[in-house]
Amino acid sequence: MLFWIFAAVLTAAVLLLIVPPLLRTAGSGPDREEFDREVYRDQLDELERDRARGLINDAQAEAARAEIARRMLATAEKSAATGGGVTPRSARILAVLLALVLPVGALAVYGSVGRPDLPAQPLASRNIEQERGGPPKSVLAAMDKLKAQLAENPSDVQGWLILGQAYAKMGRNGDAADALRHAVALNRDDVEVQGLFAETLVSANDGMVPEEAVAAFDAVLAKEPKDPRARFFAALARFQAGDQQGALDRWSALMAESPADAPWVPVVRDQIREAAVALNLDPAKVTPQPLPPEQKEQQTAQGQQGGQQAAPNAQGNGAASAQGNGAGQDEMIRGMVANLATRLEADPSDVDGWLKLARSYGVLGDTAKALEAARKARERAPDRADVQVAYANAVLQTQPRNETPKPLPEEATSALRLALKAEPDNKDALWLLGLDAMMSGHKDEAAAHWGKLIAQFKPSDPEYTLLKGRLDALKAGG
Repeated sequence: MLFWIFAAVLTAAVLLLIVPPLLRTAGSGPDREEFDREVYRDQLDELERDRARGLINDAQAEAARAEIARRMLATAEKSAATGGGVTPRSARILAVLLALVLPVGALAVYGSVGRPDLPAQPLASRNIEQERGGPPKSVLAAMDKLKAQLAENPSDVQGWLILGQAYAKMGRNGDAADALRHAVALNRDDVEVQGLFAETLVSANDGMVPEEAVAAFDAVLAKEPKDPRARFFAALARFQAGDQQGALDRWSALMAESPADAPWVPVVRDQIREAAVALNLDPAKVTPQPLPPEQKEQQTAQGQQGGQQAAPNAQGNGAASAQGNGAGQDEMIRGMVANLATRLEADPSDVDGWLKLARSYGVLGDTAKALEAARKARERAPDRADVQVAYANAVLQTQPRNETPKPLPEEATSALRLALKAEPDNKDALWLLGLDAMMSGHKDEAAAHWGKLIAQFKPSDPEYTLLKGRLDALKAGG
């Protein structure tokens, strides 16, 4: 009953705003044409004053007077054609129609789409996140499943990393930092994970660099002394702690060793200026010039990839954010990849480093460089299954896309067979070799590979459902 009372009051208020003006006499005030004619009269007076002051000559005055007269005649004709505006009778008819149609129409619409019998929904039972445009239920369900898997297998580094990145995309930086903390504890040698964890801590702390983040950035610098992100935030931590001179020295060193086209250079320059002002120094005198710009490689559409590490970003007050624009992220990734490639050239024995470089080039769309990095990893560790699979994937990335499925290249299948020889239960090798056998018409071989693969999953896993459908299709002759 309260709802209907509120609806009736609201409808009456709307009608009070619309109907009374229509009921007023149409001729009670000047119409638009009369107003326009008054403006034209003022223009004629102004025209005479301009001619008297010598601003225009007689010919110009006559031409302007003729144009104004033409416009005045047009308004007079329009007023005569319309009868001077809306008549009082037509206005009253329109007011009555609105008074009837508006409430009846609203009632008809609500009767067809409304739910007057629906009880009030308590706030506790509503999905506020969904109503605010949060992630879809399917994403939340996938995250819940991932968390359940991590509860059973807490040593899954990749799972913690995926969960942390998912939380970061949702803006839940505190939860992201908790997930990435697990990933760091399981793999302290991965400087990229350490850096991502530390930067997420900064975002979760509203741009302030906490002690835990400082320790993580120090761990990155111990292995990668030239890492620009770690150097930037290590200096920011000193600035926030009151050591403006220490921060200035570190930012100046970073600026002097960065290419002029590096995406973090403008941010570092702003921080140098802020530190210089705090120390009563001239920013122009203490800001070093960066190195010459590096030649940029052509970027492809595949180079845009969400979830990668963002470039250092700070505001004038020293705050930093983990989220940057897509172009800044891409440039930052390329800078880190270049640093990794330089380090591997100096120490080519790092097999995991070559694998990481191959993945990074793959993300950036540089398939030729990804293949070369994977080949170098393969040369140094031919007995490792993950190395052979990475090489096969790099080979597949170089292949053009075809509308009709074709067997895999021999170079890829030979690497996958070596992976199975080293690790008979390797999931990636079993899946790809089964796919190759199916496309080659060897259905028994495909069924054998996928039969070994499906045994490694639970019936509740989505992979199990996919493989079950494939195996059923093979049995049916598909």
